[in-house]
Amino acid sequence: MTNDKSFRGLFVGLVTLDLIYLAESAPKNNQKMVAADYTVAAGGPATNAAVTFSHLGNQAQVLGVVGSHPMTQLIREDLASHKVAIADLDSTIDAIVPVSSIIVTQATGERAVISINAIKTQKTSVSIPSDILQNVDIVLIDGHQMIVGCAIAQMAKSQNIPVAIDGGSWKPGFEQLLHFVDYAICSANFYPPNCHTEEEVFGYLSEFNIQHIAITHGGKAIQYLSGSKTGTVDVPHTQAVDTLGAGDIFHGAFCYHILQTSFMNALTQAADIAAYSCQFFGTRRWMQNIK
Repeated sequence: MTNDKSFRGLFVGLVTLDLIYLAESAPKNNQKMVAADYTVAAGGPATNAAVTFSHLGNQAQVLGVVGSHPMTQLIREDLASHKVAIADLDSTIDAIVPVSSIIVTQATGERAVISINAIKTQKTSVSIPSDILQNVDIVLIDGHQMIVGCAIAQMAKSQNIPVAIDGGSWKPGFEQLLHFVDYAICSANFYPPNCHTEEEVFGYLSEFNIQHIAITHGGKAIQYLSGSKTGTVDVPHTQAVDTLGAGDIFHGAFCYHILQTSFMNALTQAADIAAYSCQFFGTRRWMQNIK
């Protein structure tokens, strides 16, 4: 897909290698299973969002830790094939890249995941390339490189570059980053300190003067607050084959559409793409069948 003007997005956060299996169910203790299908791809919230943003016709760059371990070649090849550039926060690290092992249940599309996140590879602002925001139109931060993310958000704010967050879950440090956020796109599992309801989450985020806030609920309607306007966006019903990465795809599609339309329309169109992606196994195959 292409658009009339190509935008550039920077996606800050986690880079993993995803090993994805399609099976009847997740195995029980001491059980061996044979998968019906499998695939390998680069993963992580910011990374999958970047791939989506690029696929829809824009230029995407991931800022995260990749390193020099031989396994990273699989990540590099996958991202290169989807025209996503990599800005490596530590190209010399030779540790094994974080690996996620995912089992998708055939009948429901639900997934079980075990992984290592970026907790062992946290970097500081010293690692940020000096020209990283050159010609960037939007920034998405997933919170897995929080110190780097805060620095990037502050830099972006000073240059009037819109900043979005993927609020999959609350992570320490978000309270600093939120001061620089324009779009808070959160899951129903995102609960800041002392927040127990959605109303409290909206209230908490509004205290940071974030003008556009949305809370997703999987296949259920999205709740949003835009300025003083509240509302819902319906999510298309689909027979899910695989829900893995749907949230990441939603965020990448949102970043694509928000540069061209209103907040509500961007949520609607992102929901359409994310729902469509659930009809295909893995995080990439939907791109081969895009409507």
